[in-house]
Amino acid sequence: MHTLLELIKGMSESSAQGFFGVLGIFLFLITMIGAGIYRVKEQLEKEEKNHHL
Repeated sequence: MHTLLELIKGMSESSAQGFFGVLGIFLFLITMIGAGIYRVKEQLEKEEKNHHL
């Protein structure tokens, strides 16, 4: 958590390139978390279908 707060603080004090770089890091992080959640849900649905067979 501390690292994220430092990134946000640095983002507000940086140049435009730094701002968009940190923004890119956050978008990548959100995408990876979303993909992970999607894959877990997909796997759980497959397991439920296999239990009904």
